[in-house]
Amino acid sequence: MYTPGIPLWIQEYSTPWDGSVRGITRILAYRRTPFQEMLIVETGAYGKGLVLDGRWQSTTADEFLYHEALVHPALLQVVQGGGIPKRILVLGGAEGATVREVLRWRSVEQVVMVDIDGEVVEACREHLPEMHQGALEDARVQVVIADALEFLHHTGPIWDVILSDLSDPIESGPAYRLFTQEFFRQIRSKLQPDGAFVVQAGPVGPVEFRQHTRIIHTLQTVFAAVQSYAIYTPTYGGPLGFALCAHQPIPSRPDPDSIDLVLRQQLDPSRGALRFIDGTTLLGLYQVPAHLRRAIAEETTVYTLDNPPHIE
Repeated sequence: MYTPGIPLWIQEYSTPWDGSVRGITRILAYRRTPFQEMLIVETGAYGKGLVLDGRWQSTTADEFLYHEALVHPALLQVVQGGGIPKRILVLGGAEGATVREVLRWRSVEQVVMVDIDGEVVEACREHLPEMHQGALEDARVQVVIADALEFLHHTGPIWDVILSDLSDPIESGPAYRLFTQEFFRQIRSKLQPDGAFVVQAGPVGPVEFRQHTRIIHTLQTVFAAVQSYAIYTPTYGGPLGFALCAHQPIPSRPDPDSIDLVLRQQLDPSRGALRFIDGTTLLGLYQVPAHLRRAIAEETTVYTLDNPPHIE
């Protein structure tokens, strides 16, 4: 297949028999770092994009769907539980878009972003300003180039929210250990009592949801409350799951008007309006389809360092 004007295609497989292709018009940056292979490209349809180890991480056309869904449910959970989200820890997040969303909240006083790969962070600073919008230069933000496990070992239980914005847990990548029971126990020990944790938790399409159900089940062995939810983002070629975790109950049927009121009170209007998350969207996100609810209820696998995630 050939399309004039598109000299390169990137194909990504979701299973050994299925995948998607995206036309690339220009390569902006390429690195083979000690941790992963990185491409920052211009696409024919979705603007600029970041690709790590052959997998799409985000594109400028639809990244708001992912980053708003990753950030705002957790901060809303803290407020609904009577807390104030002041200190936020971001694990991964090289593009800076997760930090961008966190900084919308007036109450935030400190954001620490911990990413293992400084080369990718610097490339994103240079080539993806549309995503970070200068967020990493904010006085409240500290960027730490380090292993997340090592950082957590040395930090105290001071965090109101921890956001895990990591690449997929493939064996050859740097992130597979960060989807295990041992790691989630570390996370729990670093949260305030009314804190919340969100992790990108794998695809949830009908033929590829096993990683998601195993991550959810693993989290359920660690946290008192776990809420599965998912978005559809064209960049990923299908629905992508998340998990919201907390010590306190998570309302699975939040009142849209109450959520909208919290967002009006808490968000800084000078940073622009949210494009995806509002009260109605949040209510819809938390209504997990029946087949996925059943699969989660029947799941028995727990990811550990001795039994980590792997590609099947």
